Amino acid sequence: MTQRRQEVLVEAGRLAAKGEPFALATVVSVKRPASARRGDRALVTADGAIVGWVGGACSEPIVVREALRAVSEGTPRLVRIGPEGTAAGPGEDDVVCADSHCASEGTVEVLVEPQLPGPLLAVVGDGPAARTLAELARTVGWRVVSQPDAGAEAVVVATMGTRDEEALAAALALSADYVALVASSRRAGVVLDALRARGISEEELARVRSPAGLDLGPCTQEEIAVAVLAELVAWRHARTPAAEPLAEAIDPVCGMTVSITGAAATAEIDGVTYYFCSQHCRHSFVEANR
Repeated sequence: MTQRRQEVLVEAGRLAAKGEPFALATVVSVKRPASARRGDRALVTADGAIVGWVGGACSEPIVVREALRAVSEGTPRLVRIGPEGTAAGPGEDDVVCADSHCASEGTVEVLVEPQLPGPLLAVVGDGPAARTLAELARTVGWRVVSQPDAGAEAVVVATMGTRDEEALAAALALSADYVALVASSRRAGVVLDALRARGISEEELARVRSPAGLDLGPCTQEEIAVAVLAELVAWRHARTPAAEPLAEAIDPVCGMTVSITGAAATAEIDGVTYYFCSQHCRHSFVEANR
């Protein structure tokens, strides 16, 4: 494995550990002449930066554009980059074709795979319900921490009578959209009354879901964990927003659609910002508009 490919994998591990989205782009097919080789790989971050190699200036802006689209939409894609008129064949409706303006006129196919972090769940507690929920959540792709975390999208308090009020108050202090307390209705009422006496507003207390999870009737601690996870999965899918269109522009020289985020080159002329696929196009445009 070349050093460049190793750098891509190291950076992928670093971003995954931080819970940051990115896309992996791997060259899967090459028709000569082309500078890329099968197996060449790059990583594209959410801000359009690229680490690695999938071809030169003719391929990079296309790969960056499609990588950002893949991250936004959460779907992988096969991208075919070739001479003008490159098209998908029969049965290739899912292939994205893009014209390259490279003089070599080679064709490269790049598999672009978005790597999206799972939501962050804080499971507070050390009983069977908390341990089982943490294990199951990791199995379905959630990231899990054991204490209220500022980045948590969901917090489940399953302290089972041990400092419930303190744990739930800490959860409500966060901006998490889902806050749940594993407790009976009676116990939940006692905890909420205690927080009310501390001065926590009714608006904040209304955020608490309790009893937590789907109503499955009398349950074991492990079954409670299943019920909570089922509610979490339903909640996550119900709140998944539609992908917002990415900001893109047309290179005024070659006509390529480029992503404004991470654009290879820009120029401002008479108060208007132009975006280019490469420094070559930028230079040509700037020289023509002197």
